[in-house]
Amino acid sequence: MKIVQADLATAKKYLAQQVLASEEAQVEEVVKAILADVKENGDRALAHYTEKFDHVALSEFRLSAADIENGFQQTAPEVIEALELAKANIVSFHEKQKQTGFVDAEKSGVIRGQLVLPMETVGIYVPGGTARYPSSVLMNALPAQIAGVKRIVMVTPSGPEGIPSAILAAAKIAGVEEIYQIGGAQAIAALAYGTESIPKVDKIVGPGNIFVATAKKILFGQVAIDMIAGPSEVVVLADESANPRFIAADLLSQAEHDTLARAILITTSQDLAQRVQTEVATQLALLPREEIARQAIEQHSALFVVADIETQFALMNEIAPEHLEIQLNDPLSHLSRVKHAGSVFLGAYASEPLGDYLAGPNHVLPTSGTARFFSPLGVEDFIKRTAFISYTKEALALEKDAVMVLAREEGLEAHARAIQVRFEEELS
Repeated sequence: MKIVQADLATAKKYLAQQVLASEEAQVEEVVKAILADVKENGDRALAHYTEKFDHVALSEFRLSAADIENGFQQTAPEVIEALELAKANIVSFHEKQKQTGFVDAEKSGVIRGQLVLPMETVGIYVPGGTARYPSSVLMNALPAQIAGVKRIVMVTPSGPEGIPSAILAAAKIAGVEEIYQIGGAQAIAALAYGTESIPKVDKIVGPGNIFVATAKKILFGQVAIDMIAGPSEVVVLADESANPRFIAADLLSQAEHDTLARAILITTSQDLAQRVQTEVATQLALLPREEIARQAIEQHSALFVVADIETQFALMNEIAPEHLEIQLNDPLSHLSRVKHAGSVFLGAYASEPLGDYLAGPNHVLPTSGTARFFSPLGVEDFIKRTAFISYTKEALALEKDAVMVLAREEGLEAHARAIQVRFEEELS
C-alpha cells in the first residue's frame, strides 16, 4: 500500500489516475441486449441467462414457503440470533425516519395539505457472486416495511447449490415471502418490465455488480431506483493518537469486498502512515479473500500524508466517500467539517463493519463520489408525497386575478380562462 506525501491538488491528481479505463460502453451494450431480450421473451430469456451466467437450469423461479423455511432451519443458531439483533437495531433507527402528512387551513376557505403514501410494490436486489449478503436483505426490506409497502419482491442469484441458507433466514426474519432465484441485469429487467412469473415493480433498490448497476441506470424512468452503486470505499481520517492495527483492519474490511474497492487513509502523521502500511501487509496475508483484497489495496488504495487537518477534511469531502471513519482526538467535535459522506463512524471503536451489519443505520450507501447528492437508503425511499388543495369560491375570488395575470404572462390563455369562467356568471 503506497504512502503518498501530498497537498490537496497532488492527492486529487493521484486519485484520478487510479480510475480504471472505462469499460462502461462495452458493458452497456451487453446490458441493453439482455434488457431487450427479457422485455421481449420474458421467462424464457430469464432461464437462458440464468443458465448462461449462473450455471443453473431452472424450471421455477419463485421459491416456495417450504424452501424459505428450510433455509431458516439450516442456518446456525448464532447467525439467527445475530440477524434478529440486527433487525431490532435497524427497525429502531428507521422507525425514526417515518414521515407524516399535514393539513394547513390557515387561510379562510383554503385547505392545503400533503399525503404521505407508501409505494405499492418494490423490488429488492440482494447480490450473490463472490460473497453472500444476508445483511442486505434486512437493510433493503425493513425500511420498505416500515414505510408501509404492501408487496416486497426479492431477487437474488442462485448457484449450483442454491441460495445460501443465511439469505433465506434473513428473508424470513425480515418478513419477505416472495423470492425469485435470479440475478444480474436480467433480474433488474424482470422487475422493471414484468414477466410471466415476476411482477413489475414501482422501484428497485439494492446494490449489485457493474451489470446490475448499468441495468438500473438504463431503466431509470421506466422504474424508480435508489441509486447507482459502485465498488465499496472507505476513507479513514486519523492522527498520531490512532491505533494503526485498528486502521489497517478497517481498510482491509473494505478491500475484501471487491477488487475495485477503495481504502484510503488521510493522516497528518508520517509515522502513523508507515505503521499502518506495515500492519496492512501483515494482516492482508491472513485473509481468506487475500487475492481480492490485495488487488484493491495495490491498485485502488493509498495512504495520504497531508500537512494539516484542514487538508484532511478538504480531501475527504472531495472524495465524498461511502464510509468515513474519523479516528482523531475528540472525533465528535469534527462532525461539522463533514460535507459529503454516506455514513460517518466516530472514534476508534465505531468500526465500519458495525454499520454494515448491526448498528442500525442503512448500509446501502452512495459510492464513487455520489454522496455529494445521494443519501443512504431509508424509509423515505419507499414513499411518495401527494399534495392536495381545496378552495371555496370566496377564497378563489381573492386570488383569481393573480392567477390569471401569471397565466397570461406565460402565454397560457386557457389556464387563465379556467379561472375566469368560474366568475363569468357575475360578469354577465
